[in-house]
Amino acid sequence: MTTTYTGPRLWTDSVTMTRRGLAHWARQPGQFAAQLIFPVMLLVMFAYFIGGGMEVAGGGDYKEFLIPGMLALTMAFGLESTMVALTQDINKGVLDRFRSMPIVPSSFLIGRSLLDMLSSAAALLVMIGAGLAIGWRWHGGAAAALGAVGLLLLLRFAMLWVGIWLGLVAGRPEMVQTVQILVWPVGFLSSAFTSPDTMPGWLGAVAEWNPMSATASAVRELFGNPTWSSASWPAEHPVALAVGWPLVLLGLAVPLALRRFRSLGR
Repeated sequence: MTTTYTGPRLWTDSVTMTRRGLAHWARQPGQFAAQLIFPVMLLVMFAYFIGGGMEVAGGGDYKEFLIPGMLALTMAFGLESTMVALTQDINKGVLDRFRSMPIVPSSFLIGRSLLDMLSSAAALLVMIGAGLAIGWRWHGGAAAALGAVGLLLLLRFAMLWVGIWLGLVAGRPEMVQTVQILVWPVGFLSSAFTSPDTMPGWLGAVAEWNPMSATASAVRELFGNPTWSSASWPAEHPVALAVGWPLVLLGLAVPLALRRFRSLGR
């Protein structure tokens, strides 16, 4: 007999998977709290320990330059937690157990992405609150601010699907460390902390086209915070690039993740 899966069934199973993750949070609140506090610690360190010696090209308060960059950095670095959770499920046999049950197989991945988006929204709220506490302010209207939050969540949604794909390929939690070694330099090679024009020419060009730089610059523009300037295309069209990059990443990562997920059962 062939089981027919419908849209509502997919949604119901995906919500069940999300509730499973929420139950883990309730049983391990310390681990979830640590995920929220770590970006705040980085923010305080850069704002007070290092930021005192930093200047914004063209003028402006460094904290107002830094906070949008840190928000983008937090959204991009979240892919590591996605990879860790996924590889743990694979190694504990949880994924195989779910695949043997009468549920829509892809609901496992969709539930994972919904859960991570809830976590990311919480992290974003905490970081915005921390930014306000140390003196950051936005100067645009409410619509522009909501647009900035939307771009940040769009970047996170794309990065978590990259994390899902990498987690399925890696298969083991130990491999996450290898990815971390690569992710941190990519994160810092951006406009999150400083203007790309302060870097060597070729390095600055790489930083300008970094997807995280696009989101950081677009968010600065929408929040009305100081940003870097250049005659390059990425500098003049940050919002378009902040929308385009995540869509490109999603177009690549989602099919690759689903294909890899299906191949695990063969």
